[in-house]
Amino acid sequence: MGHRKKHAPRHGSLAFLPRKRAASEKGRIRHWINHPEEINFLGFAGFKAGMTHVIYIEDQTSSPYYGKELMKPVTVIEVPPLILIGIRVYNEDEYGKYLVGELFTNEFDNFIIRKISPPNFENYDIESNKKKILENINETSEIRGVFHTQPIKTSLPRKKPDIIEIKLNSINKKIEEFNFAFENLGKEIRARDVLTEGELIDVIAVTKGKGFQGPIKRFGIKILPRKNSKIRRAVACIGPWHPARVLYTVPRAGQMGYHQRTEYHKRIMLIGENEEEINPKGGYIRYGKIQGDYLLILGSVPGPKKRLIRIRKTIRPLKSFSIKTPEITFISRESHQRK
Repeated sequence: MGHRKKHAPRHGSLAFLPRKRAASEKGRIRHWINHPEEINFLGFAGFKAGMTHVIYIEDQTSSPYYGKELMKPVTVIEVPPLILIGIRVYNEDEYGKYLVGELFTNEFDNFIIRKISPPNFENYDIESNKKKILENINETSEIRGVFHTQPIKTSLPRKKPDIIEIKLNSINKKIEEFNFAFENLGKEIRARDVLTEGELIDVIAVTKGKGFQGPIKRFGIKILPRKNSKIRRAVACIGPWHPARVLYTVPRAGQMGYHQRTEYHKRIMLIGENEEEINPKGGYIRYGKIQGDYLLILGSVPGPKKRLIRIRKTIRPLKSFSIKTPEITFISRESHQRK
């Protein structure tokens, strides 16, 4: 019997190259979706507190478990209100988007001044800036809110806020959209104002960092036999004679983790406002106690505890999915500390 070539799928997806450290820990949202609904912001942000499990009644008719009780893991994300501190308007031409104007509130708290240098409000005329922006708004305009988070309202050991942009839903009424943002300028926006229970969202976050790792752990390749000379935890043949270089497809050692990742179709099970209903005794391990609004999201979310999690209205809506408020019968409040 002749020699048969061994076939196996390649180790490690090439879809995530380059596997280098993320540029920013707070994540970046590159794309948004427009819903033909009311004018509102298309995302939110919160801090990952930990995980627990819930028992709920499956309400999707497409599921084989329809009408039955299911026990599923959920991620707890603390979502203190975001403060809308500014509005940015971008127009688009053949070269891409460009900023045509921005407007900031003149009510800054002490924590945001640590992060940014606010405009000189002695010479800052909001009305003239607003008029200038309204003159430049056209059909290609994209209006985004500039928000800052409030880690001071959580158990996090920091006070300095994160500054993020969240797009406003576009229903082709640009002036009305700008006026909606202008009315909310300087105000707090809560999770319940933007999100609804039972809907699907996407989560964008930077994963846990694992440092410099070898190809066995990083790509899952096979450990070589015991009698192999010199190396065992590496690729034996790293490529042909020609081309005379190592191809990018060869598993090699390098950075593992701390990559930005997007997970689609996460379901919001609960938007909670009473922290007593969710806090375990002593709080969440390596996080502390929830002190305000929180989300329960079905399944896992990228990143370690305390990390900022960006939330976006799902960019890939499912036709078969119907938005209903989940009927939760039990939420575990046990502390999951290893013994």
